[in-house]
Amino acid sequence: MQLIRFAHTHPARIYAVAVAALALVAHYIPELPTALILGLAAAVLGIGEAVQRTEDQKTATAGAGDQLGDNEHQEHGELPA
Repeated sequence: MQLIRFAHTHPARIYAVAVAALALVAHYIPELPTALILGLAAAVLGIGEAVQRTEDQKTATAGAGDQLGDNEHQEHGELPA
């Protein structure tokens, strides 16, 4: 359950590690078929779009809190809990 919560909280980090690992595998194993590498590249682009939408939604949700007046802590120099 903790792993699922981490994945939901940090999708961009997981995506970056996965893409880096795929790039290393593609570089160090030249025997891999080109079609496989191109297929993985297309999948990575699709997953990247999903990660970007998730991050955009998190940013919009955080920004909505400021619009509702939840930023009074900042006016008094306090950090929100």
